[in-house]
Amino acid sequence: METVVGLHRNHFGDIISFVTSGGRVISYQKALMEASVGVIQGIQAAEDHDGKLVLNPEQEQSFDHYPNLF
Repeated sequence: METVVGLHRNHFGDIISFVTSGGRVISYQKALMEASVGVIQGIQAAEDHDGKLVLNPEQEQSFDHYPNLF
């Protein structure tokens, strides 16, 4: 199983992609899909207050502690 080890943010600070322990760079949407089916560990898909699916780390409050990798 892969885990998230880093991420990429746009100039607004929004997460646009994730870096996995396997070295893959995947889009937010792909990470959402893979987390939903259990391919990636340590993140989970959840509905926000608007009913939109978003990703959250399982053990932390936010993704702020993940390094911004390029």
